[in-house]
Amino acid sequence: MPEMDGYETMKRIRQVIKNKDLTIIAVTAKAMKGDRQKCIESGASDYITKPVNVAQLSSLMRVWLK
Repeated sequence: MPEMDGYETMKRIRQVIKNKDLTIIAVTAKAMKGDRQKCIESGASDYITKPVNVAQLSSLMRVWLK
């Protein structure tokens, strides 16, 4: 995204009151130590790395969309 990264995007989404309970699952190509925590601190509900394991993503979606 040319104007902001995913972390900033999640922060801005969370600033809108109606989005405070919105489920956000961060999907990232990065798998570096601390990335999961940074995503959670930025507003993600959960985190998954690429290549995406479809079964794992489906499981996360089931947990968060109840």
